[in-house]
Amino acid sequence: MRKAGAKDYTKYSKKILNITDKPVSCEVFADDAENMIAQGRKISDWGKNVYVKVPVTNSRGTFMGKVISSLNKKKIKLNITAVYSAKQTMQILKKIDMKTPVIISIFAGRMADKGKDPLPHIEQSIAASKKYKNVKILWASTREPYNYLQAKKLGCHIITVPPSIIEKIEKFGKSFKDLTIDTVKGFLVDTKRSNFKL
Repeated sequence: MRKAGAKDYTKYSKKILNITDKPVSCEVFADDAENMIAQGRKISDWGKNVYVKVPVTNSRGTFMGKVISSLNKKKIKLNITAVYSAKQTMQILKKIDMKTPVIISIFAGRMADKGKDPLPHIEQSIAASKKYKNVKILWASTREPYNYLQAKKLGCHIITVPPSIIEKIEKFGKSFKDLTIDTVKGFLVDTKRSNFKL
């Protein structure tokens, strides 16, 4: 939002919520449970399609189970974010009912950036949440087009993808021969631009 030039978080969020009926997640700013709950209740009034985005822990690593439970009991739709493990998913599931919509956002890309395999955590999270018809597992921090295929294969419910990667996904389907030819053509273009000689 800041990159898009937003000056007023509430006004900007409401504008987005008013132009789509798709789910939109709006995050709390607080770092303590009491203020997260207060902000979450305020955000939940912005629209029917709003999901209150709450981090799974605060900046000190304390599990925000109290926040999740409190807002869930008020029938407030939640997006629990910054999740990195199946263990955290299990903690979240223990704090929610089986009716109010909840998204659990697992930061697969950031996990992979640190040399950790996100696939087992997403797979286990999907399996653990199977009986919760109200829960959707989200693949967050997508890094490459292939992540879309991985998420699809695992049965992930949602994946957030930046426009640059969507453009690449739309070009899926090229044969290996075409990929080879395109690559070699690229080599030739680079060579000509560099004016290298042998």
